[in-house]
Amino acid sequence: MKTMHVHVAALLLVLTESIAAEAAPTRAGALVLDAAAIREAGIVVDTVGKRRIGEELKAPGEVKMDAYATVLVSPRVASQVVTRKARLGDAVTKGQPLVVLSSVEVAETQGQLIVASQDWQRVSALGPQAVSARRYGEALVQRDQARAKLRAYGLTEGQIGSVLRRGSAAANGDFELIAPSAGRIVTDAFMVGERVEAGRVLFTVVTEDSVWVEARLSPSDAERVHDGAAVTVLAHGRELPGKMVGRSHQTDETTRRTDLRVQVANRDDLLHPGELVETRIAVGETTARLAVPAEAVLLLRNQTTLFVQGKGDGRFDAVPVEVGETRGGWTEIRQGVTEGAAYVRKGAFALKARILRSELGED
Repeated sequence: MKTMHVHVAALLLVLTESIAAEAAPTRAGALVLDAAAIREAGIVVDTVGKRRIGEELKAPGEVKMDAYATVLVSPRVASQVVTRKARLGDAVTKGQPLVVLSSVEVAETQGQLIVASQDWQRVSALGPQAVSARRYGEALVQRDQARAKLRAYGLTEGQIGSVLRRGSAAANGDFELIAPSAGRIVTDAFMVGERVEAGRVLFTVVTEDSVWVEARLSPSDAERVHDGAAVTVLAHGRELPGKMVGRSHQTDETTRRTDLRVQVANRDDLLHPGELVETRIAVGETTARLAVPAEAVLLLRNQTTLFVQGKGDGRFDAVPVEVGETRGGWTEIRQGVTEGAAYVRKGAFALKARILRSELGED
């Protein structure tokens, strides 16, 4: 019987220590959590840093292609599509062939170039002393005109050189449209065998390192925003920095809103044309101040509190702080913590709930 009591006492001691390890108040406003409890509470730790805080305007926005980084690829002469070499969504490099076209006009000019080049070779070999100056000049002009005409049709110097090397067999009217710049293909509305007119857009190639966001504001608010103003774009749970680079001088007849153009770096390929996002546009003076997300600051025992990472694994201390204004979802921290301190960015409410339950004797 005595042995049974010993075993029961030992079991109670183990259970008590386990509960204490999960969430043990070490002093008023402090907790120690094990790894499982931290995951369950969804705690995310960040460091206190400075952020530019000032008045902001909130506005809906739509992602657009950066027209300055967008290239339309189209034939310069009526042609027929022979072979597709690139597809929608492909990342292409500068000079990469995109499609093979065939044109009667190109075939005629290819033949003219071959004949004119051969004629020029004969005349230049004889020299200006053996032929008249007129004949010498005509041969040179005919060769150069045929070459220039092919360039005007969109053939590169490499393609023209290939025609000359292959001779009459190359005068079949086939030529390739190449990518004028590196980027990603976002449109390719055509079919193999289709006849396309000059100027018909076959591909749109976009450099996705940068996109535009068109933010829509009332005309009065738009007037408050200056060129180069800092803009924060909220999308996919992230805050992306941008700047205002242009303003429309027309008001939409339907919405009575004015569009502001915001340029945003997009090297992670996060934003795509057509997406709807939220923007926060800085207006007036902004200053760099210590700030944390507003959700990280809580009221505990009638004190504004921030949970910081304490010494030791899994320890979190409730630190009273003096706060300033809250703008754009960020709260200024005036006193209580210093720059670089590790604090609980997400999950602070779960820590507060644990402390309150402990004080009520529920844990």
